[in-house]
Amino acid sequence: MDETISIVLFSGTDDKLQSAAVLTAGAAALGRPVKILLQYWALESFRADRITADHGLVPEAGRAGKAALDAAAKAGQAHWTETLRMAKELGEVDIQACSASMELLGLKRSDLDPIVDGVEGVAAFYVNAGEGQIVFI
Repeated sequence: MDETISIVLFSGTDDKLQSAAVLTAGAAALGRPVKILLQYWALESFRADRITADHGLVPEAGRAGKAALDAAAKAGQAHWTETLRMAKELGEVDIQACSASMELLGLKRSDLDPIVDGVEGVAAFYVNAGEGQIVFI
């Protein structure tokens, strides 16, 4: 099973980042290559100086959602960054920053955490995605 799974990661809230990390780790564990394109608010969450900060949750999570995630973290659930790092160790995971989002947000490559492999445009993302699935988060 080598069909690439490509993820467009748009949202930068911790719950969606955790979801993307878990999907990535699962695919990597099954031997499926994963390509991630970071756009807008997800890209902001991958800034070197903010990557481990609290990025909040989607509004519908409410207090109960926050309490559940806090309890999971207290019980030892890995932070989404650690899950992504483990996924990269398990398999072929490529994380790219969207060049248009970088320009819009005034970011340089050096602003991003080293977990980000590079910067590419949308056309390159589609070419690299091949015939595999594209998931938008």
